[in-house]
Amino acid sequence: MLLIRPTEISDASVLNDLIHEMAEYERLPVALTSEIVARDGFGERPQFWALLAEWDGKPAGYAFFFFCYSTFRGRGLFLEDVYVRAEFRGKRIGDALLRRVAATARAESCFGVMLNVLAWNRSAIEFFQSYGVGFLDDWKTACLDGDALQGLEERPG
Repeated sequence: MLLIRPTEISDASVLNDLIHEMAEYERLPVALTSEIVARDGFGERPQFWALLAEWDGKPAGYAFFFFCYSTFRGRGLFLEDVYVRAEFRGKRIGDALLRRVAATARAESCFGVMLNVLAWNRSAIEFFQSYGVGFLDDWKTACLDGDALQGLEERPG
């Protein structure tokens, strides 16, 4: 039986484990720890929300999201992750997680839900397209971090 529920501070470790599993699947580095998840998600100023999917009491997946803001459209949600463990796929858990995120966006008067999908991940692209998600092909995702972030502060002018 499927249960979708908001995460609590006691879930920080399992949420961190799921995030690391997803990062491994997507072949991406991850620096998050359970302590960082607890601090940033459940501290004085939470930076994100997460939903935990449990199948028969076992952690099966999660959705991770936070507010974003568009100068053109106003407040939105950014869906950072939807992940379902391999052994639980095919049970419509991802669908249930996405529906709950969409319901949160509506309840919070958001214009919509923004997200990124890796170009090689056809199954994720097809999953989101099946819900009518529009891909913004004219836009490029960019990230100012690491040495570039540090160097910008030191750059003259």
